[in-house]
Amino acid sequence: MAKSSSGSGKNYRSAGSGQFVTKAQAVRHPSTTIGEARGGGSTNGAHRSAITGKFVGPAAAARWPNKTIKDS
Repeated sequence: MAKSSSGSGKNYRSAGSGQFVTKAQAVRHPSTTIGEARGGGSTNGAHRSAITGKFVGPAAAARWPNKTIKDS
């Protein structure tokens, strides 16, 4: 039986475009993609570094727009 795409697992997002990407693309470009838990809670629009996965402030997000993601 095929696995469902909803529920547990990860989605991968490009920091440059904000678009979802495949796991293979995330593996090829680890410094510009971020893994997100499926069904995770809201972070109220906080910014996250694609390199470290840690939250960063708006000033850091403005300095490195292609290396950060705005969570929703």
